[in-house]
Order: sequence, then C-alpha cells, then structure tokens
Amino acid sequence: MIANKDGGAFIRSSVLSTKWMGTSGLSHTLPPLSRAIDSTSQWLLGQQAPEGYWVGELQGDTILESEYVLLMAFLGREGDPVCVQACRYLLDHQQPDGGWANYPGGPSDLSTTVKAYFAMKLVGIPTDDPPMVRARTSILEAGGAQACNSFTRFYLALLGQISYDETPCVPPELLLIPHRLNFSLAAMSSWTRTIVVPLTILSAFKPVRTLEPERGISELYRNDLSRAPWRTARFFSWRNFFFGVDRLLKAADRWVPTSWRQPGIRAAHRWMLDHFENTDGLGAIFPPMIYSIVALKSLGYELDSAPVEWALRQLEDLIIEEDGKVRLQPCVSPIWDTAIATIALADAGLPAFHPSLLRSVRWLLEKEVRVKGDWSLRRPGVEPSGWHFQFNNEFYPDIDDTAMVILALQRTALADSPEVKEATRRGVDWLLAMQNRDGGWAAFDVDIDNEVLTKVPFADHNAMLDPSCADISARILEMLGALGYPLEHPAVVRALDYLFRTQEPEGCWYGRWGVNYIYGTWQVLQGLKAMRFPMDDPRIQKAADWLESVQQASGGWGESCRSYDDPEWKGRGEVTASQTAWALLGLIAAGRADSPAVSRGIHYLTATQCPDGTWEEAAFTGTGFPRVFYLKYHLYRNYFPLMALSRYKAAAVTLPSEPPGALASRIPAQPRPLEV
Repeated sequence: MIANKDGGAFIRSSVLSTKWMGTSGLSHTLPPLSRAIDSTSQWLLGQQAPEGYWVGELQGDTILESEYVLLMAFLGREGDPVCVQACRYLLDHQQPDGGWANYPGGPSDLSTTVKAYFAMKLVGIPTDDPPMVRARTSILEAGGAQACNSFTRFYLALLGQISYDETPCVPPELLLIPHRLNFSLAAMSSWTRTIVVPLTILSAFKPVRTLEPERGISELYRNDLSRAPWRTARFFSWRNFFFGVDRLLKAADRWVPTSWRQPGIRAAHRWMLDHFENTDGLGAIFPPMIYSIVALKSLGYELDSAPVEWALRQLEDLIIEEDGKVRLQPCVSPIWDTAIATIALADAGLPAFHPSLLRSVRWLLEKEVRVKGDWSLRRPGVEPSGWHFQFNNEFYPDIDDTAMVILALQRTALADSPEVKEATRRGVDWLLAMQNRDGGWAAFDVDIDNEVLTKVPFADHNAMLDPSCADISARILEMLGALGYPLEHPAVVRALDYLFRTQEPEGCWYGRWGVNYIYGTWQVLQGLKAMRFPMDDPRIQKAADWLESVQQASGGWGESCRSYDDPEWKGRGEVTASQTAWALLGLIAAGRADSPAVSRGIHYLTATQCPDGTWEEAAFTGTGFPRVFYLKYHLYRNYFPLMALSRYKAAAVTLPSEPPGALASRIPAQPRPLEV
C-alpha cells in the first residue's frame, strides 16, 4: 500500500509495480520516456488540494497591479503597504524602452504604461526617478495620456485627471432595454455585461477623488493632441453613429431631471447585488470586481458596509505576496485545472480507482451548476447544468469548462455511477442546447454575435461579443466522440460544417482561448479524431502539414501573442512546453505519432524537463481578450506535456532514442529507437 498526500491509499498491481514509485526512489530505473511521465505524474499528484482540486496561479499583465493601486487611491488608501509592494512588482516588469507590455516580449502598451506610471506616482515614487523618466518619455512618444483606451480613461476620471466628458457614456438605462433586442445588455458578452453594469452607475454618478495637482499626471499630456482616438470618426458609419449618440447622452445628462434616471440606476443596483450571490466577486473576474467596489461607493455604501467589505475581500483573495512584492491574479481557475489534471493523470496510466482521481471527480460533481444564470435568457426552457471556471460563479457556467469536466468524469472508476451518468446527461443536454446558429459554440452564451456592438465607444477592450470559436467547438466534438455520438448526429454535422468553413488557407485554425493557431489546430485535430472522423481527409492532413511546417530547430513549437495582431506570426515565437505539447497532441491525433517531427518534439520535452518533473515557461500561452489581455496558466507547462508524452507512448509506435547530452539543440533529425 502507498499512502497519498491526504492519508488515502491505493493498491499497486504487479503491472504498476514501478510505474508509481517516483517518491520511493525507484523511478530512476525506468526508461527515459516512462521516467519523464512518472516524474511529472508524481509532481502533479503532490499539487492536489486535500479537497480534490488542482489550482495553479493564473498570471496576467501589470494592469492588475496598477488598477488595484488606482482603486485604493480612489478609496483614499494608496498608502497601504500592499500598494507599495504592488509597485515594486511593477518596477520589475518595466521594459527597456520605459513602458509596460501586455505579455512578455510584447511591445509597450500606452494604456498599460500610463496606469503603471500613475500608480507609482501615487505611492510616492519621485517623477525624476529614472524608471519614471523612462516611462514618461515612452508615454509622450506614444501620443500622451489622452490617447489611452476608454477603460483607462475611467480610472483617470475617477481620480480627477480628466472630465467624465472625456469618457464614453454608459447609461444605466441600458438595463431597461428588453433583453430580446440586439442592443440590450443581454446582447453583450457575459464578461462585458459584468463590466458594463457597474460602469453605468459610475457614468450616472461621476464619482471623483480630487488629488493635489502635484500628485496628478498632467505631465503625461501632449499639447498637440486635444481629442482621444475614440472620438475621431469622420465619415458615416456605425462608429460615427454611436459617437453621435454618446454626445447626445452627455448633453441630455445636463438637463434631464435626476429623478428620470432613477429607474435605470435602481435596475443596475439590483442587477449587481443579485449577481453577487454565490460568486467569488461580480463575474468572478478582476475588472468587474474593481468597478463594483467603485459603484457601491457611488451609491452611498460606506467602506465598512457588508457589501463593500465582501467585494474587497473577494478582490484581496486574488493577491499573491512573495519576496516583499505583490501581484494579483485576474481570477482563479480550479475547475479548469482540475479537469485537465485529471485527464492528464488518467492518460499517464494512473489507475481509474486511484483516490486522487476519485477525489477530483467527487469535487467536480459538487461544482455542477443547478440554477439558471444569464444564459437562460436565450434558452429559457433548458434544464440548468454546466460548470464554471472559478470556485464560485453560479451565474456563468461556461461551455469550455463543461466539456472538459465531462471528459474528465469519464476517466475514473466512477464513470458508470448513477451520479456521474446523470451529471453527464444534464451537461451534454445543456451543451447541445447552447449550440449557435452557425453550428459552432461560444464560451458562455448563444448567438452573441451582433457586430454593430463592437462600434460603441466603450468596446475597445475587443470583447463585446462571444461568437463561436473553433477551439471550443472542437472540444464539444471531442466530448461527444468520447461519449459515442455518431458523425451523423445533427449537432455534429453542423459543427463539422462550421469548423471546415473557418479553417485558414494554410490549414490551421484560429485559437480564441489559447495562443493561438497552434492551440486552435491542436484542438480541432483532437476533436475530429475523437469523433472518428477520417483522419486521412486532405483537410486534416493539411492541418498536420502546417503544424510540422512551424516546428522549430530545437524540436519544439512556440507562438507569440503577436499572432493575434499580425498573421505573419502564425506559429512563430519562443518555444514553450505547453505549445509543444499541443502541437504533438494534434499530430498524434492526425495519425503522425511515428513521424520524425513528433520524435523531435518528444525529445524536446524530455530533454528540457526539470529534475522535479516540471518545465520552465516564461511566455503567456493563454488568451483573455485577443490583442488586449493575455494569460499565463502556471499548470499548462506541466499537465499538457504529461498528456502529450502519455498519448505518444500509448500510440505504440517505434520510439526514438534519447540524444547524447539530452540537449534540445542536439536533437538528431532521425532519432534511433528508444526503449519505452
């Protein structure tokens, strides 16, 4: 018997007598591939919480630390030690040109840099400090603070640096528009909804904390630009139309009696309070959590009131303190991490009755959503089900997590239990009901695709809509295939049509929720393989050819977030363990497990694995809002390589030899056979 981390135990069969003994000192006797799998499996098992879940750090860019400091300044608390510690973290991430980027290695971003500069000035860093001088130069060269995006401008208005006339108007009357109309709150993406509602309260009350002039950022404004880019449309267009509406709303705000605005304000207030229930903060993501605190303060709540204290506590739960510095997560990802870790460990050969897998499935079952959320406005008659991303976010189960959880539920000894079968049935029924009219699936809702809404002045976060995407659509197919659904099923037929309509000319697919074309292409190939689609189809082989064409000399794969801005960067960028794993999984699914490209990729992973079974990875390979906000899932670099190594081993091909020296740069073009 071998005890696991919370005191449980499992029985080793003779077949597994060396496989799960990494902690007993025998793993060094395993052949290289098996040893790599064993090492990562042992590490991953050690990361499981006693309750059964996994959760890795979720890292975003420095707007999180900057905006936290700006919120604290609005509340009069910029002197808190945590704000100083956050600014130390900011200084660590300043680029040589003086700015701050949205992802490692990316170009400096004006809005991100303005917020970082303002935050550091508020905590007392002198403006003649070299980092401040460099930041100020970068900002002025990029157009000055007046060229910031709309969401940055709200922070500047909160702290009295600009008038609310220089921010987009977000009227609370939006909440009074019937949800069936294409310009209603319900027509926006779920994350935009949670941001917009508290912003309507800000827009109505226009709260300001007045700072002493010397604490402001007037030095960041250029005299040669008097208007922000979001107000420069010249010709007739939807964007120009909405600018006109914005000006009318601002004018009306000056003469409309306050009493006339109360119905909209009350509706926004009630919506926000209702959506606090059973969540880790409004929307359980950072931006609306910040705005909700400002909105509560605007509505007259004191800082020691229960709603404000609760909202601040949810925000503070995202803080990570380390080495005298503070960073914040945009949210947490336990459902997602737990589902993928469960699948990866099952792939690695962990017995279906292993206590760690049983605990993870039981924990996931407890997290099924059984009440109606915002999605039900468009699907009112559907039985509630689904899983969200965070610990608690009952209004927003998401389609991607739900499919991944259902895949995980099938991988343990509980798969045939009545409880799992019923949860699977409910989840699948819910997912099938959430298919979009174009045959694909989105993240949270159905048919949130009115492009006109992307032209409103506050749409520059590039996430007003929640359209179908190839990666989620293919994951639904992977789940349906795992459950035995046939290719002839109507939902499958429509999804296949959607996928092949959205294939890029090179053969790859765009990845909405992971960076980028490597992610999308892997998931489509894996989904089609699970559906038993003919993998010798020319379109499939073209996708596999593309993956092989972007393999790098080291044997690995990498793609920069820059590929969202510039198609020339498709499949190009710093090599990472997670993206290498995705490419390998795609090629294995396409029937190329015995190809030289896969052999080189496997050697790259085994050669770069750390002694503890993990991999190093600095790049961001997760996507929040394309072109605006990116993510680093700290477990991606470990459980996806484990999945790739395990599925390669299971493919039963002639395995390559380990190159002398185990250096990726020395990987031979034609490796020799290697013992499994």
